[in-house]
Amino acid sequence: MEFSSKLIEKAVNEMSQLPGIGKRTALRLVLHLLKQPKEQTGFLSQALVAMREDIKYCNSCHNISDSVLCEICANKSRNHQIICIVEDIRDVMAIENTGQFRGIYHVLGGKISPIDGVGPSQLNITTLVEKVKSGSVNEIIFALSSTMEGDTTNFYIYKQIADCEIIISTIARGISVGDELEYADEVTLGRSILQRVPFEKSFKNN
Repeated sequence: MEFSSKLIEKAVNEMSQLPGIGKRTALRLVLHLLKQPKEQTGFLSQALVAMREDIKYCNSCHNISDSVLCEICANKSRNHQIICIVEDIRDVMAIENTGQFRGIYHVLGGKISPIDGVGPSQLNITTLVEKVKSGSVNEIIFALSSTMEGDTTNFYIYKQIADCEIIISTIARGISVGDELEYADEVTLGRSILQRVPFEKSFKNN
């Protein structure tokens, strides 16, 4: 792709690094921004810089937050004795959109995947185990995608807390095997949360 401006070329190259954005789409976006008032582009750049510099991670659940505690963990009306374990913020958003879960979350920040060089020490597992062993938790719900990596992560965490006297459950398999939570429709995901099953039963039946 030939560019008449090095500035446009650089902007397109940067924009095309975003997921799902190819060079042609990046060019359309850049040209659109170029047509907007300068202050509008300034608002966008300021918002991106502020997000990158000021974003925090919740001290309790590791969710992305504007403060040391995210809004969910700071909400006293939530049931803090039930923890739903998810991979990342997109899963939190997907489950919250169902309106069916009133507990809190624990964001792992990924899944165990030896092929990709991701081991347990690189995920937020230690803080979860400490929280469970402190006695402040009655139930944890595994809500990772039903992939090999998701199942491996579930089982690893299960072994770490198997001796604790809590309910360990997993969302019902209304979500197809291999599907990511963020792509599930709200009704199916909501039912999967409400109809969760004991974790031991889930892997013994596989």
